[in-house]
Amino acid sequence: MNQSNTLAGAGFMVLSTLGFSVMHAMIQYLGTTGIHGFEIAFFRNVFGFFALLPILMRHGLAPFRTQRLPLHGLRAVVNSVAMLLFFYGITTGIALGLVQALSFTAPLFVSVLAVLFLGERFRAHRTAALVVGFVGALIILRPGVAEIPSGAIYILCSAMIWGVAMIIIKRLTATDSAVTVALYMVLMMGPISGIAAAFVWTWPTPEQWPWLVAIGIVGTIAQLSFTQAFRLADATAVLPFDFGKLIFSALLGYFLFAQVLDLWVWIGGALIFFGGFYIAWRERKVKGAVETTQPDPARPA
Repeated sequence: MNQSNTLAGAGFMVLSTLGFSVMHAMIQYLGTTGIHGFEIAFFRNVFGFFALLPILMRHGLAPFRTQRLPLHGLRAVVNSVAMLLFFYGITTGIALGLVQALSFTAPLFVSVLAVLFLGERFRAHRTAALVVGFVGALIILRPGVAEIPSGAIYILCSAMIWGVAMIIIKRLTATDSAVTVALYMVLMMGPISGIAAAFVWTWPTPEQWPWLVAIGIVGTIAQLSFTQAFRLADATAVLPFDFGKLIFSALLGYFLFAQVLDLWVWIGGALIFFGGFYIAWRERKVKGAVETTQPDPARPA
């Protein structure tokens, strides 16, 4: 991996963190105008699909080919539940920085679920990182000491369910291309989130429509930038820049909604992020060590 690719990957990761932070700020603003988080999630999927349409059209019908349609459906259901909880959590008025700090727990849940469902092992390094990460979450929430915002519970539940979705994605990408996985995601999540939105439906006002369109476009750009960052550079090289979500969100929350994060959120968020990053770094290191002991199939024995 050359240095220029690493720098480009870091740039895309920073763009991604800024995009997600802006999208979350727009979601919270729309929540103050009376539109439900479920409905915002539905339009995020609808307008996100149109933003992806040129990319999907370029690949023709090939991405539609899959032998794992039921698993794609399961992933869409799980992913939709995670998104609905996340969007609703944001609209409760929870501080945007707190949203990001708690969302860093998602890789921790993925690591636990990988042990339970993918047969991976609880190594000492993984266990220590998980303990550090979850202690960070306790530092933020301080159960029994401070009142836990309802939005924080929704965000944590969303992170845990997103962990399940990531496990399913790991299984899907073993046989299907990333384009196929993305295609079925946008095709299925729109109707699923639409069903949830139907129970709380109110027609958006003329003032709300531009924000809903912007959320779909900005969210898609952020997601594509996130994906591109990992295509260009090693995960351990770009993941540290993902911490920028906490910084950007704290700034947006302060200037737009007068939200001030206490020291506990910064300490806990840093611990959660460190735990998730260390797991990714350690597993990358172990995988690299294993690969170097394997014979090169392109080299004569």
